[in-house]
Amino acid sequence: MDKFWEGKRVFITGHTGFKGSWLSLWLQTLGAQVIGYALQPPSNPSLFDAAHVSDGMISLEGDILDYPKLQVALQKHKPDIVIHMAAQSLVRNSYQYPIETLSTNIIGTANVLETVRHTPEVQVVINVTSDKCYENREWVWGYRENESMGGHDPYSCSKGCAELVISSYRRSYFSADHTGNIASVRAGNVIGGGDWAIDRIVPDCIRAIHKEQSILLRNPHAIRPWQHVLEPLSGYLLLVQKLWDGGKTYAEGWNFGPNESHAWSVGKMVDVFCRLWGQEAKWSVNSCDYLHEAHYLKLDSSKARHKLGWYPVLNMQDTLAMTVEWYKRYFAGEDPRAITLEQIAQYQKICKENGDVC
Repeated sequence: MDKFWEGKRVFITGHTGFKGSWLSLWLQTLGAQVIGYALQPPSNPSLFDAAHVSDGMISLEGDILDYPKLQVALQKHKPDIVIHMAAQSLVRNSYQYPIETLSTNIIGTANVLETVRHTPEVQVVINVTSDKCYENREWVWGYRENESMGGHDPYSCSKGCAELVISSYRRSYFSADHTGNIASVRAGNVIGGGDWAIDRIVPDCIRAIHKEQSILLRNPHAIRPWQHVLEPLSGYLLLVQKLWDGGKTYAEGWNFGPNESHAWSVGKMVDVFCRLWGQEAKWSVNSCDYLHEAHYLKLDSSKARHKLGWYPVLNMQDTLAMTVEWYKRYFAGEDPRAITLEQIAQYQKICKENGDVC
């Protein structure tokens, strides 16, 4: 993977977010020339600010709904690769701000693809959507890439619609051999150090523990496909290389979810998190929360395993241990950038030891 990225110009939307910050730092270590385009970090504190992510890249402030500004940025920097991550990324937030969610996640995606259409230097586009793009039927097996798009809440709806926009652009404008190659990617519930978003389980745990309060869980029996943030990012980076070398063969939708054994209930996940943290960390049920959320959700990533050779390498214990370690070291006063880069290097070492292609 290392030599492929040397000198590549990579344009990332949403680089100030949690996943965007991890990806930006990883690409910097691989020698890529990273250009980011995003609004201010969505939380305070944020990994982007704490780890000084902008120090090793060009960081542009802008809204993907501002089409003229986005177009100028893309055409000025002429990237080889675009990774579109900017989004309104919270389910519960979408109930309060449905128009913002739909606009950002649907029209914003169309804006990115339209600017790419007029930037011939772009060879590869990765559009990051969500596991919640699928019409959730609450069944016990994982959703495959050919399942129906849908969604009960505005967020899920917006991600299903974004997938349709991506498919439409791919077939309408990017089907010829001389055009760029576009793929969409869907990950599970990512966790890891440096996430401070509101209404996400790990940041909620950290805030409660820091205040010496009980962690409040809305639905401890809900099943989610948990994975460390580096796992799907490794899949995205691998897919970029396949799209670069293999062209249209890989220009489609891909799941990068965890192993079957990682589909834990929220309660089980937080139990282990509290045990690893120690210091009498505990949780209780918030019985006054009535907004609809999916109960059972899993991804089937068989296609990525068989066609890309991508496999997750961390078990749930390691995933949670790395996450707890990151926050404990942060609260102990260690440099967040150094912690993050160390965990990226640690993850790459595990990949190499397992003979995997992350």
